[in-house]
This record gives sequence, C-alpha cells and structure tokens, in this order.
Amino acid sequence: MYYAVIMAGGSGTRLWPLSRQRRPKQALKLIGQRTMFQHAVDRILPLFPPDRIFVVTRHEHAAMLMAQMSELPAENFIVEPEGRGTAPAIGLAAIHLRQKDSDAMMVVLTADHFITDTECFRQVLVAAAQVAADGHLVTLGIKPTSPSTGFGYIHHGSSLGIVNNFPTFRVERFVEKPDLETATQMVDSGEYSWNGGMFIWRVKRIWEEFERQMPQFFAQLVEVAATLKTPQYEATISRIWPRVTKQTIDYGVMEGADDVAVIPVDMGWTDVGSWGSLLTLLPADGDGNILIGSHVGIDTHDTLVFGDKRLIATIGVQGLVIVDTDDAVLVCPKEREQAVREMVDKLKQGGFNQWL
Repeated sequence: MYYAVIMAGGSGTRLWPLSRQRRPKQALKLIGQRTMFQHAVDRILPLFPPDRIFVVTRHEHAAMLMAQMSELPAENFIVEPEGRGTAPAIGLAAIHLRQKDSDAMMVVLTADHFITDTECFRQVLVAAAQVAADGHLVTLGIKPTSPSTGFGYIHHGSSLGIVNNFPTFRVERFVEKPDLETATQMVDSGEYSWNGGMFIWRVKRIWEEFERQMPQFFAQLVEVAATLKTPQYEATISRIWPRVTKQTIDYGVMEGADDVAVIPVDMGWTDVGSWGSLLTLLPADGDGNILIGSHVGIDTHDTLVFGDKRLIATIGVQGLVIVDTDDAVLVCPKEREQAVREMVDKLKQGGFNQWL
C-alpha cells in the first residue's frame, strides 16, 4: 500500500516576521487563500485518501495543522517532542508505517513547497513508485531554472530507462550547495538537477539504510517502536527524542546509500523558504510591485509590501521588501532578503524571544 508523509515541522526563519515559532510558515496563507500545509495536502488528495496521508510535525504545531485539515485522521499526525532534522522525522514516520503495513511504500514530501503543474507532480509520483518497487531509493530532481547557489544538486548517472514517460537515472553523486562558477558549469552540462528533498521508497529499504548508516539512531528508533500503541509511548519518546542527534536525510542516508535513483522533472516547483521565493510566485503590478494588504504608494517600484492589518504608505522607494505584522516590521533591500535568517539569529542572541 502507498502512503504519503508530509514533513511539516519547520519554523521558516527566513520569512520572519510573518513566520514565527508559534505560527510557522506551513500554517500561513502565503499564496492564495490556502495555507502552505493545505496546498501540500490538496496536491496529493487525488492520489491518496486521507487515511493514508500522514503528517510529521512538532507538538506546538500539531493542533493548528489538525484544525486546518480536519479531513485527516487525528492519529495520522505524528508528533515530535522537538525537531531533530529530516532524518529523525522520516525515521519516526517509518516506524509508524512499518507497524501499520510491513510492505508499505512511503512517499516523503514537505509542506513548504509550491508546485504549479500539479498533474505532472502526481504523474511523476506514480513513476517514482514504480521505480521504488524495484528496490531503489528514489528522489525527485528539479530541473534547474538558473545556476542557483542556494540548492544542493544531484548528478545523473547511467540511465534506468523511461518510466511513465519520465527519464530515470542512477544517482552518480550528491553535490552540496556550490559556488556560482561550479553551479553554472553543472547547469550548462544538463547532467544535474536541484535536490528538491522529495523521496519515494519502500519502508523496508529506508529501514535497512538507517540500520546500516545511522546505527545509534536506529537503536533509538527500535526502542521507540517497541512502545507504539502502548501507554509507555509518550514517556519513551519524550525521554529518547531530545538525545537523538540532529541530522538531515541527505547527510545521514542519501549520500551514502546504495542504489539511489533520480527522476528529473519540470513541474513549476518553488521552495517557499524566503521572501525572495515569493517574489517569483506572486503577481506584480505595472510598477513591478507585489502588494498584499493595504498600501498606498507614490513613486514606488519593484517592491514587495506584505501588510497584516495596517496601511503601509511608501514614497520614492525601489527594490525593497517591507513586511508589517502586529508587533514587528521588516525593511530590507530585495538583494539582502537572505539575511533575514541572520536577523533572527541576532534576535535570539539578544534575548528578544517575544519577537521570535
């Protein structure tokens, strides 16, 4: 049986001050009238009934996300006591699916992507499941639109043929975020995809890789798994999870795994991780402005204005990101929007926790 797992535990620091610890980006309406989490579920409902959609999230976000998608069974929300990275999140989901269905196929997605060609997305998931059925660990590669230095890359190896009209390759290697010159060479070669962080595999296969590559974490998983559906589960995971080493699935498993396949795809994918990503998704007016909320401008150009409640008035500005919330305002040049994460770090260091 096929199951979808949506990872929805991030905090979205680069979308501060709108995204906060108590109100993370996946719970926000950033594009249209649906939240990022609702978009993520909507995309897969034609393939997966609600009872086969699982969500991994942190305890402080679980109730909020449950309320946004009441169609999903409450027991399908897998709650981490605290975030430990994508590898532990996937491992925790794996033990739940493994108990439910020993032959489960696991489709791992995230709640902070936006995809415009949803039909292509669903078709490539069907293709990926066919490849994973042969024992491969499958990842979806995103066709690069630019030599971005903000993404990891996947080098295509030998062909595995055409599956459901999608060319499929063995993974030669994973490349961490490169410099611009290297990224340009990789994109020009046509042999690389962006690493989009979406995976398809049999639960048995990822279980084997955790045992082989992350033995300490595997032992912790086994201990938690032994208490599933028992009164001891909450106490066990609360005791073990803070001791789990933080790790990504890329470092922890994928880079050292055997038999990894990639399916490159062009489906209008965007990682909604920063204000800059919204600049590529939201429509601009004749002056190049993206205006959300109440705004009046004079001689204002190429500016993103995101207002929560108050009127924002601008005069003679160009190329800015302006975000206004109840208790904080962000103003920065568009080319510096990646530094928002540094600002969040500075707030943490200064003890300004009420604004985090």
